[in-house]
Amino acid sequence: MKNELPGAISFDNTEYAFDYKSDKELKKAHFLFKIMGTPALVNLGLKITPVAIKMHIPFTKTIIRKTIFNQFVGGETLEQTAKVADKLEKYHVQVILDYGVEGGGNGEAGFDQATEEFIRVINYAATQHNIPFMSIKITGIVRFALLEKMDAAMHTSEGTLMKRYYAVVESLSTEEREEWHRVVNRLLKICEMASQKNIGVLVDAEETWIQDPVDALTILMMDTYNKGKVVVYNTIQLYRHDRLAFLKDSYTAAAERKFILGAKLVRGAYMDKERKRALDLGYPSPIQPNKESCDNDYNDAVAFCVDNLDSIALIVASHNEHSNLYCTRLLDEKGLPHNHPHVHFSQLFGMSDNITFNLAKMGCSVSKYLPFGPIKDVIPYLMRRAQENSSVAGQTGRELGLIEKELKRRFKK
Repeated sequence: MKNELPGAISFDNTEYAFDYKSDKELKKAHFLFKIMGTPALVNLGLKITPVAIKMHIPFTKTIIRKTIFNQFVGGETLEQTAKVADKLEKYHVQVILDYGVEGGGNGEAGFDQATEEFIRVINYAATQHNIPFMSIKITGIVRFALLEKMDAAMHTSEGTLMKRYYAVVESLSTEEREEWHRVVNRLLKICEMASQKNIGVLVDAEETWIQDPVDALTILMMDTYNKGKVVVYNTIQLYRHDRLAFLKDSYTAAAERKFILGAKLVRGAYMDKERKRALDLGYPSPIQPNKESCDNDYNDAVAFCVDNLDSIALIVASHNEHSNLYCTRLLDEKGLPHNHPHVHFSQLFGMSDNITFNLAKMGCSVSKYLPFGPIKDVIPYLMRRAQENSSVAGQTGRELGLIEKELKRRFKK
């Protein structure tokens, strides 16, 4: 399919895409994507980097900081993200701040600390013109094993998601129930502050075997805070074959409870892990049978949301050019503005600049997802980015081709 549809936005303008990068920065990005286009080097890096960080091998952090970290992360501290956010604002690109914590390493104290950090992000974002959203991972504020136990129990229960959720909470031991209530209170604390400060909270998706309680908890937060405005968004991974139906069920629940459904649509981040676990444990894979099925469900989900913008707030979080173009075309067909208050586009910092900056140039509400945190804490995120760019068909080649096109354009001037 061509990148350009009649009357639509084109993502081939590299001058717009890379205007925010100096020649030196562009050459560094070219070097990095060149490396990520070599699977053997990526696989080696995936194996040795976490070990090198853990063993405090000299210069490891320096090398990471000057390469993959600078490409995909906004800084080690919240304050360091300001420089990136200010630069993006000049090009009408907003920021989704993401504190890169994945799983509390210090038990309840670690979960409480992560909660306070999320609140600090909200308070900081509220002081900035360019940061309407922040992102959280529920695994940053709850024990993974508790989510796993609840999810397994929910799968053996009957009824709607919320009916199964309440039944499972009641079945927990007294100690586990108290632990879960602390989790609920942490998220309530985060969402309450976000509501007061008018900052959106994007709840990240997790692995399928812990996702059900995360979904239920997120719906509870939407039911509380998405009355009349949108504070909380759930992340829906369309590489799962059941998620289009889940989106429609969530919409039904929102209509019944009279809250606005916040839906951040992604394809997904755990495909290899999900398939392997399903194979190892002998259950049907939750992943779409092929890319075409995933693409069809993603675009159907976009269309469903655009058809119901009165009660759905949509974030098209995609690096797929056609899906982004498709959404703008649907808006055009309905006579709706590209900056509709219930439509937002987003891509990861360091990737798909041709999409982000061309959308911004055409007046769309668009952002970069900007992680920050100490290098040791964002290593899992960085490893996923390296793996994604090496495994997604055509991703690295597309990035390299665009960068090379822009470098040639600049040197011809």
